[in-house]
Amino acid sequence: DSKSDKNNVFSIFALNIVYVLIFFTKNSLLTQPILYAIMVVMKKLFIVFLAVVSFTFFGCNSVNYNDNSNLPPIQTEPIPPVQTLPTPPIQTPTLPDVEQEFIEPDEEENKKKLYAVANVNGLRVRSKPNTSSAALGTLDKNDAVLYYDKINGFYKTIYKEQTAYVWAEYCSTFEIEYEDERIEKAIDFGSTLLGYPYVWGSQRYHWGNGKLNTNFINGEFDCSALVQYVYYKTNGVILDLTSRAQSLNGVQVNRSDLKRGDLMFFTNASRKDKVGIERIGHVGIYFGNNYILHTASDHAVIEPISNTRWSYYVTARRVV
Repeated sequence: DSKSDKNNVFSIFALNIVYVLIFFTKNSLLTQPILYAIMVVMKKLFIVFLAVVSFTFFGCNSVNYNDNSNLPPIQTEPIPPVQTLPTPPIQTPTLPDVEQEFIEPDEEENKKKLYAVANVNGLRVRSKPNTSSAALGTLDKNDAVLYYDKINGFYKTIYKEQTAYVWAEYCSTFEIEYEDERIEKAIDFGSTLLGYPYVWGSQRYHWGNGKLNTNFINGEFDCSALVQYVYYKTNGVILDLTSRAQSLNGVQVNRSDLKRGDLMFFTNASRKDKVGIERIGHVGIYFGNNYILHTASDHAVIEPISNTRWSYYVTARRVV
């Protein structure tokens, strides 16, 4: 290789120098001092020569710093694999249950009320839900009372302004639609007066002008006294003293336009031939479903309007 060639050249050159020195030592005729001086000079030249040769052959070798063939392999640490963190599942938020706002029914939307109806004549209205309790009165077939509950086989209601019961086995139920809460106040209150006896010419609650009558007796009503009492107590409506005078209160309503709560006016056998308001002999509150709330001849009742009564119909008025 190149390094071995350089060493051989150097060895040959050095041997030649040595031979020259030996030659001069043996054959030279020069005196001993001159020879000694020559030897000193030659020695120094030889040293310089050795230095030049050494620098030339060994000190000027170019190094290829990009040659990595003889370099030991670089120990590289293995790069650990990137650990991929699991993606957590997306939690869809659960919306809290929103309490639904109660929406009041539209004012014009009809509401319903339940009533119990007697299926037989003479059905006893009792003070307790059993057959051994005191009887407060009786219902004729198709008479109606307000329904509140069912207890021990009896329908709970109000009769003569106290809690009462009728045997459910002898009753059915029906619903009435209504719209105006003011009318319902009147009819509900009137329903609590059922069973009170009819008293002709009874004392009025007030004198037809809102001034209260101190002689009024609760529980004694004729037809005009009953409607006057009901509407004044529930809505503050002032009605006159008699059915004839009451037929001029409020606004007139055609028979085809009758609504729950309207006042209905009738004649009777003794007045049917009279004229004007003198024909009128009875008043009641239209209940709906061809029923009337009134008192006539026996006691306050909710009953169907018979064909005979319809034949006596005169007019109707709306007071609320």
